[in-house]
Amino acid sequence: MLFLTGDLHGTNDIQKLNTRRFPPKGLTREDYLLICGDFGLVWDNSKEDRNWLDWLESKPWTTLWIDGNHENFDLLADYPVTDWHGGQVQYIRPHILHLCRGGLFDIDGRKVFAFGGAESHDKKYRVPGRSYWEQELPSAAEMEKARKRLDEAGWQADIVVTHSMPQHWQAALFGEQIYAHNALTDFFDEIDSKLSFRMWFSGHYHTSRIIDPKHILLYNNIIRLTEDSFVRVYPVLGGPEAQPGELAEAY
Repeated sequence: MLFLTGDLHGTNDIQKLNTRRFPPKGLTREDYLLICGDFGLVWDNSKEDRNWLDWLESKPWTTLWIDGNHENFDLLADYPVTDWHGGQVQYIRPHILHLCRGGLFDIDGRKVFAFGGAESHDKKYRVPGRSYWEQELPSAAEMEKARKRLDEAGWQADIVVTHSMPQHWQAALFGEQIYAHNALTDFFDEIDSKLSFRMWFSGHYHTSRIIDPKHILLYNNIIRLTEDSFVRVYPVLGGPEAQPGELAEAY
């Protein structure tokens, strides 16, 4: 099975993965939880970070994540890059894998195009090299490498996973006063127009919302993919932690 959720922000939003909210019963290492950016546990190599990584590694599933804008990219660069399931990854723990930008991965019988990164809207308040890194936005070379990979695949995928959204959706939903128009959101406009895909999941915007049948924002919701859609796992629909207007049981 393949599950998806939004940002962790290190320890700030990791509580959604506790046993009460995301029961692991019956899950194995062949089941995957994919986090749509702002993983945040490769931050300062502190004892707290290491303990939480060990906690996450102890779970019975395999955790996958793309980078967001709140990652320590200098520290992340110290991890070796290796091939995995059709793309490249960095092993943070044996069962915690960072999906490198531009990979077209074979995961749970699906082709998953993954491309992390986003622009921090609060970077003027952050310290370069300590709480903000320029690598949060991809290089032109990274985007061109992704184009070539999609060329090889005939511009076909099942699922797209990014942190930020295509520009036309971002502007329509949030305007440009908070979330900036940049080369990455333009690149995602290009991908959105050219790629044949079924569903596109993004984090970053701190809301869980179905934009249309193909574009979904995730934050604290956890969903499980079905053959042609998804179901919500957490919060339970109608349960005490469900929020009005958040994801329907399925689209």
